[in-house]
Amino acid sequence: MAKILKMGPSPHIRTKETVDDVMYDVLIALLPTLLAASYFFGVRAIVVTAVSILSCMLTEFICQKLLKQEIQIFDGSAIITGVLYAFVIPPYMSLIYIVIGAIVSILLGKMVFGGLGHNIFNPALVGRAFVQASWPVAITTFMYDDIGGATLLDAMKRGLSTDSALIEKGNLYLNTFVGKMGGCLGETSALAILLGGLYLIYKKQVDWKVPTIIIGTVFIIALIAGANPFLHIFSGGLFLGAFFMASDMVTSPHTPKGRAIFALGVGILVGLIRFKGGYPEGVAYSILIMNGFVPLINKYISPKKFGEVK
Repeated sequence: MAKILKMGPSPHIRTKETVDDVMYDVLIALLPTLLAASYFFGVRAIVVTAVSILSCMLTEFICQKLLKQEIQIFDGSAIITGVLYAFVIPPYMSLIYIVIGAIVSILLGKMVFGGLGHNIFNPALVGRAFVQASWPVAITTFMYDDIGGATLLDAMKRGLSTDSALIEKGNLYLNTFVGKMGGCLGETSALAILLGGLYLIYKKQVDWKVPTIIIGTVFIIALIAGANPFLHIFSGGLFLGAFFMASDMVTSPHTPKGRAIFALGVGILVGLIRFKGGYPEGVAYSILIMNGFVPLINKYISPKKFGEVK
């Protein structure tokens, strides 16, 4: 009886869904991308992902021990951070840099804010930004089929022919969509990411408007800039960022209208960085910048309080 009458802070609506359920839905959605990465980059994809996951889990375990928190490294959040961090770095980057970036992802991207649910920025992108600032050459050195060179976005940025990019010969659009090209480990196959994203939308873990607005905005900006919009949305980290990072429940706005503004901001920033900035990509920084605006968006785009009158 005491358990039935026990009252805690609001909200008082209950659901059978747990944090673990949400996290493992995301992990299931990431499987097609991991399989695609394993197909295109071989066993190296498994090695990099495993090292990243283990580094994230161990860092979180140590932090929770030191802070005397409940050990929750198997709730799926540290595993997701490890997978996503592995997906946004080149597959042949030194394992030392991979470990350092994974530690930073958990330590600076998550635990300094208090742990799961309290972080302001996407942890995997914090690790990626740290590695890019520390070892810019390592994180921008790409290979495909044992050949090094420029990614498709880099080639287009420098005005080079797409033939000079790390992409398999044949139908250019099909190869970029499927993922037969060089790039970061989990960013090359738009098809695999899309399959996982649709699963998350089906499970109602992702608001479909967020990836739609981001991808659509970049498409329109590329069209206005006179670039090939299809090559811009299929290459780089746009699909991965739109479906798996910009839609993160913790670091994105609470309301549908707020999420739409957030997504529009991400899309505009990606376009500005790609076409007006000195960097050919821009997805990671765009999401991190908009993460910083989430508290303001939540403050000014809030739902009407129950019973409130003007």
